[in-house]
Amino acid sequence: MQKCTACNLPETYETIEFDENGVCNICRQKEFKDEKIDWQRRAEMLSRVIEKHRGKYEYDCILPFSGGKDSTYTLWYLVKHYKIRPLVVQFNHGFMRDTLMENNRRTFKKLGVDVISFTPNWKLVKRLMLETLVRKGDFCWHCHTGIFAYPMHIALKYQVPLIFWGEPSSEYTAYYNYEDDEIEQVDETRFNRFINLGITAEDMYSMIKDDYQCDPRELTPYTYPKLRDLKKLKYQSVCLGSYIPWDVKENTKIIQQELGWRGDQVEGMPWDEYSYEKIECSMQGMRDYIKYLKRGYSRVSQMTALDLRNGRIAKEYADKLIADYEGRKPPSLTLFLEYLGISEDQFNHIVAKTVVPPFKPDFEGMEYAPKTDDFDRWYREDEQDRGIIFKNPV
Repeated sequence: MQKCTACNLPETYETIEFDENGVCNICRQKEFKDEKIDWQRRAEMLSRVIEKHRGKYEYDCILPFSGGKDSTYTLWYLVKHYKIRPLVVQFNHGFMRDTLMENNRRTFKKLGVDVISFTPNWKLVKRLMLETLVRKGDFCWHCHTGIFAYPMHIALKYQVPLIFWGEPSSEYTAYYNYEDDEIEQVDETRFNRFINLGITAEDMYSMIKDDYQCDPRELTPYTYPKLRDLKKLKYQSVCLGSYIPWDVKENTKIIQQELGWRGDQVEGMPWDEYSYEKIECSMQGMRDYIKYLKRGYSRVSQMTALDLRNGRIAKEYADKLIADYEGRKPPSLTLFLEYLGISEDQFNHIVAKTVVPPFKPDFEGMEYAPKTDDFDRWYREDEQDRGIIFKNPV
């Protein structure tokens, strides 16, 4: 596969393009971010956005919150620097880990904020995971649509027009581009462009209603609110990282110092190098494993690419991390198969249909990655609860 000569990302990476020197568009975006964007002007814009909404509603803003490094930094930054009064909204996807929950409790108490946490129906979640795994080779539809849609419903319910997200997508992909010098709007267009895999909640209900007992109201948290209602609210849904230079490693150091935020081990990752990355989900190793099977790279490549762009590691070391860690099975594969009630052969057959050429996965030749310290505490279902409850068992 062709890879970027600067950051190693392969041609199977979403939205990637290479220039005449073999450098990818994500790297070029980073150059533009560092050299061309007037961050002082962006900071002034941020102040105007906040002052426009401050004190006019029950809360100054809605802040969607996973408890990962980015949403934690966003909450800390806005409370610390702007004394803002947010309503923190958490969509619990069902796989939150002990360290994350403890981080959350500590963060909320230290910052003194109001919090709403919503956990959807687990049995429905499993059915949604299976449907998008089969259709898209991606089981995370329920999580991503819920995380981005549910806080918008809360914004309407509380009539709070300002919604603050953390990291802009331009840090990793070119769905939005720093070079356009635009402020990325986290709106329905963005939601449909790359969040919901091209499947709306209404689509999803039609897909599963014939074999799964489901009330359409159960899909409400996954629907994007009506545009007319959001326009009537005069909503503004933006990323903090569009107004201040976003630096994941520096942000992480700050929340570790200020909030006692702790990292964790993630399956298939070099734990010492990236203990801060994607600690919020026990199925992260599965997500990265599927990405490798489909596209020939996983999160290790993404993280080393980020460090290479920032000049923080040598290319030889990035190559070594990728060679040592990518392409290994996560121990959570067993739990994942039990949740969905499928065999590993069925799983491989499903994923094989979504492979992105020219990559060709070797399903049989992969060794297991080490177990994380908390692996034995991850949710396990009793035998009678495993799999999906279909109307007519298959």
